[in-house]
Amino acid sequence: MKEWSPQDAMKAYLDTLHLVSSSLPTAWNPTAKSTVEEDDKQGLIEPNCMELISAMAAGKGAKHIVEITTQGITPLTIALAVAAKHTGGQLSCILPSHHHHHHHHTADHLQQYINLVHAEPTNTSPRETIIKQIKMRLKNVDFAVIDCKFDDEYLKLMFKTMVEEEDGIKTGSTVIVHNIHHKKDGSIFGQLLRKKRVEAVTLPIGEGTEMTRILGCRFKRRNRFLVTFHN
Repeated sequence: MKEWSPQDAMKAYLDTLHLVSSSLPTAWNPTAKSTVEEDDKQGLIEPNCMELISAMAAGKGAKHIVEITTQGITPLTIALAVAAKHTGGQLSCILPSHHHHHHHHTADHLQQYINLVHAEPTNTSPRETIIKQIKMRLKNVDFAVIDCKFDDEYLKLMFKTMVEEEDGIKTGSTVIVHNIHHKKDGSIFGQLLRKKRVEAVTLPIGEGTEMTRILGCRFKRRNRFLVTFHN
């Protein structure tokens, strides 16, 4: 990733602010009358964090952005898509099922930057195929936002893929985990990082939300050498 760009960060911040506050007045805008169920809003990242998240992703030049969500397509998805637009990257949005992308329509000019992946097996896409697709989307991640309300089995699989695979997260990657309070043992992601002794810094940025910046290279597989001595 390139060096920090305050210009890209500011553009993404302002674009996100405009889209969330004006283009989505009847869906998720907190100042307007909502048509979304209250249960769907619970656990969503705080509105004032969305512009910040978009700015961070765009400012650091994130090309491969991933959102793992149980909320469907939300303003946070739009915020990440805005960042992808400014960096020339792509957003992979992993949803629990085909029923979780109807909350509102994505702005037309952002649709080309969003790739939807559904974790629900179907007749044409068995579980093995879905897992393979998800793992492909988690390679070389620059910036990720993860909802801990996601199905435990898939969530652990995705965390392990990001941390343990050689082409998962990398030095300089940023991972934001929210709805941590839904897990009794806290952030599974943070535990994996500590277990693998990944050098990282984690900071709270909202209620039940943590941001982790990967500072050092992830663990490397140890090569075993057989040494023989001849007299």
